Amino acid sequence: MSRAARDSETYGSESRGRLHHRVPDLGALELLLAVARHGSLGAAAREVGITQPAASSRIRSMERQLGVALVDRSPRGSRLTDAGALVTDWARRIVEAAEAFDAGAQALRGRRDSRLRVAASMTIAEYLLPVWLIALRAERPDTAVSLQAGNSAVVAERLLGNDADIGFVEGLAVPDGLDGVVVAHDRLAVVAAPSHPWARRRAPLDPAELAATPLVLRERGSGTRQVLDAALSAHGGLAQPLLELASTTAVKAAAVSGAGPAVLSELAIAEELASRRLVAIPVRGVQLRRDLRAVWPTGHRPTGPARDLLSLTRAEPTG
Repeated sequence: MSRAARDSETYGSESRGRLHHRVPDLGALELLLAVARHGSLGAAAREVGITQPAASSRIRSMERQLGVALVDRSPRGSRLTDAGALVTDWARRIVEAAEAFDAGAQALRGRRDSRLRVAASMTIAEYLLPVWLIALRAERPDTAVSLQAGNSAVVAERLLGNDADIGFVEGLAVPDGLDGVVVAHDRLAVVAAPSHPWARRRAPLDPAELAATPLVLRERGSGTRQVLDAALSAHGGLAQPLLELASTTAVKAAAVSGAGPAVLSELAIAEELASRRLVAIPVRGVQLRRDLRAVWPTGHRPTGPARDLLSLTRAEPTG
């Protein structure tokens, strides 16, 4: 490549990179168009909402930037120079293109804001999200919300597959590929029907005894199961489940029926404990507290309705 060609290529690259330094901003171009309409710098300043001295300063700055005189000022008013008239024609096209750009961006935001896809683990979907979504409805009555409930692993899959705008999970950590923030806290409780022998015991359960007992449990991949597995790993690990069910409601129903003891979120069993359909069994020496998180794909923090929902979940911490 010749030196001239290299210099030309280098200049072209620098020219493209410095375009924003050499082209006036939209505010200056709108001011110039207002001067052309009114023939008066003062009237143009009033139209764009600035003082006349500020308008004069902006025109002078634009003239220095472009290297040509744009406006002739006189006691009778302000008149465009020949160069100013030509620049005004170009400015009109730029402003019209910017208005079209803005309209398109508004349409994209409108489409984004018209729906919200939420994926949530079962406990959060059943016991926390209804209140949050009612509050969101008051703020965004025109946003259609869909809620997909599943375990924490399924929530992560939906977010990573772009099938949800925001997710909520239980468990020990943020799933791979996601960012998140703690929005509430929860505790797991060991419960049994009043007819179960554990309901009549006076001493707390030992962790090893809990680990060795077949329980009614949520399926693998659920946040409840993750926390319980981790808590009992040092005590021999969980015994083969008595039943393995895919929802909190199903686990609770099985425990109430007397099928066996279960481990459930305190959020899910308040009514059953108050009515004595279930009895909480104390356990010593094991931590069953967990964080509840809002999550989203790494590097893509929620916007629009998803951002508003996130704000609502953190307004009144739970637990």
